Amino acid sequence: MKKHFTYRIFNIVTVFTVAMFFSCNDSLKQVQKLGISENEPIGVDYNLNLKYTDSGRVSANLISTKALDYSNRDFPFREFVDGVELDVFDEKNQKSVVLADYAIVYSETGLIDMQNNVVITTHDNRVLKTDQLYYDQKNEWLYTNKAVSFKSEQDLINGHGFDSNTKFTNAEVLEVTGIITLEE
Repeated sequence: MKKHFTYRIFNIVTVFTVAMFFSCNDSLKQVQKLGISENEPIGVDYNLNLKYTDSGRVSANLISTKALDYSNRDFPFREFVDGVELDVFDEKNQKSVVLADYAIVYSETGLIDMQNNVVITTHDNRVLKTDQLYYDQKNEWLYTNKAVSFKSEQDLINGHGFDSNTKFTNAEVLEVTGIITLEE
């Protein structure tokens, strides 16, 4: 009788233990998120000065005073809340500069959304000004549907919308509202 009672206790304990193990299915991601709100950044970077290299040559230099890292989100991104300056160097080491008061870099899509006082100055003094500009990193394409001002070698062109590759070899202002020819 005592042996039979001991087996019953053992079986009950075993059932509870197995049920407990199967009911606890917290994944590593859930454990890592403990104490971190999904609305808060997982990290904050101050005074960034990042240099990107390609084959030992500096191809870009990113400067920003504050960046928020939201890689803990389902759709991860990095936010530059105090502005950003990006110096881009071509194969001949000629520098073009991109400035914006605010930017978001979406990790999964490779899309960069620059906003407020966006100014691009190329190495050959072409200047694009707008309030919002998107950069598709994969396709190396710049575009916007906002008002723009684009100074080329001979013209100052105003309009709504802009499309171009990163080298500005086929830059096009869309819905042109005015052209001023510059004297040399």
